[in-house]
Amino acid sequence: MKALRIPEATVTRLSIYSRFLERLERRGITTVSSSEIAKGVGVSPAQVRKDLAYFGEFGTRGVGYNVKDLIHYILKILGLTRTWPVVLVGAGNLGTALCTYRGFRDRGFHIVGIFDNDLTKIGKRVQDLEVLPLERLPEVVEEHNVKIGIIAVPLSAVQDTADQLVACGIRALLTFGPVVVDVPEEVVVRNVDLAVKLEILTFNLVFKEIHSVL
Repeated sequence: MKALRIPEATVTRLSIYSRFLERLERRGITTVSSSEIAKGVGVSPAQVRKDLAYFGEFGTRGVGYNVKDLIHYILKILGLTRTWPVVLVGAGNLGTALCTYRGFRDRGFHIVGIFDNDLTKIGKRVQDLEVLPLERLPEVVEEHNVKIGIIAVPLSAVQDTADQLVACGIRALLTFGPVVVDVPEEVVVRNVDLAVKLEILTFNLVFKEIHSVL
């Protein structure tokens, strides 16, 4: 791999490419061109080639890419050739939905513990997991060597929850909602704000309306 800073947009597209390639493999397709990948995911062929070029030379000019091999290379780049244990804090509606989301397990993310400080939730079962008190968090993180944590708590509790996870050894956090958490530099944080995604959609709708009357 080249010693370059990889744009996060490239990493996002790699994930999208891998899903598209997996669909091709299920259909029995063995080779694919950059143009076909581009058409399938909605980018340009040059973008596909540029994204892959960050990580080496793939495919054969005039022939294309071997679908099975390219899936393997991309999954290896994304760290998905292994299983990642994950802990989730927050057993409310969002946390329960995330815990039951099959897509996590399909991509190698295995939730090994769900936690809450609400006594009415502790002891209940979500899928095959029992909701545990936060006091058990260090024990589960150590037992499963967990590095990834998902925070699905009210906004007022996000920072405190992040602090507890980091103190246990968690080095990557996924949070939800319009909140910024303060963590050590070595901890990776990514936030999902669904309202922002909807606002991007409304912007595009309004933008198209404006330009359709110009």
